[in-house]
Amino acid sequence: MRIFRSRLTGGAVRAGWGVRRRGSMRQSRVWRACAPGFTLIELLVVLSVIMILTSIALFQYRNAQLGAKEAVLKSNLFHMRDAIDQYYADKGTYPDSIDSLVSENYLRRVPLDPITNSTSTWVTVPADPDPNNPSASVGIYDVKSGASDRTALDGSRYSDWQP
Repeated sequence: MRIFRSRLTGGAVRAGWGVRRRGSMRQSRVWRACAPGFTLIELLVVLSVIMILTSIALFQYRNAQLGAKEAVLKSNLFHMRDAIDQYYADKGTYPDSIDSLVSENYLRRVPLDPITNSTSTWVTVPADPDPNNPSASVGIYDVKSGASDRTALDGSRYSDWQP
């Protein structure tokens, strides 16, 4: 390392490896101790804060997804129950199946159960038999979700949701 005098300040300037430092040897050691950069502890603290915030955001995202699926399920149940009521008002009997609601154009298609991701898992509730005509077909009175083992965000079971 070479030491030379600066023309502007008159002080000693050492240059080595393309790095210029001013001052005595003692000042250069202090300067090295305060070198720019982050310590390992600072990096670990920042990383742990980022991980905590990411986990909170991921939890909120999954709850938002589940809340959206529950809203779609409520809407599908409402529309199917409304179609069953319209069928009963028009024909005087309950439909034999959900497919008969589609074939009679009360529904465009069987809606998807967003919790089970299937159109075939709907659970139908049969209507009470007619006491005047016990041999007549009963038909379906209500529809419920096929996700009988899962619970909603509010703690209730999907299969117990009522209109």
